[in-house]
Amino acid sequence: MSGRGEKSARIVFFFSAFSTLATLPFLIFDYHPMTLWQTACLLGAGLAATLGQFGVTLAYAHAPAKEISVFDYTQVLFAALLGFMLFGQIPDLLSAIGYVVICGVSVLMFFYNRMLESQTEAREKG
Repeated sequence: MSGRGEKSARIVFFFSAFSTLATLPFLIFDYHPMTLWQTACLLGAGLAATLGQFGVTLAYAHAPAKEISVFDYTQVLFAALLGFMLFGQIPDLLSAIGYVVICGVSVLMFFYNRMLESQTEAREKG
């Protein structure tokens, strides 16, 4: 959408608005008051997510999706790493297999797309 002239702030706003509306029913029907610490953590996570979403939106504006998406899947690894570092969560065997499958397929697709591009360019030249 950025390539079509849509501003990054508008894209991030509508993404956030949709996410908020989608989770609103769960908040209404299962509300629990938060402590001050929990509120601060939630605001920090929201700020980090907003900055991250701006970064992703700008990245997709400056490069083709097939080149960026391979990096997008690293969020799975970072989530596992942060879960281990902050909460002491040790991934089980199925989680590790999932990490390998998700990241492996994204890397394979990246190289597959590059191979297809080089073959297409070779056919166009020759």
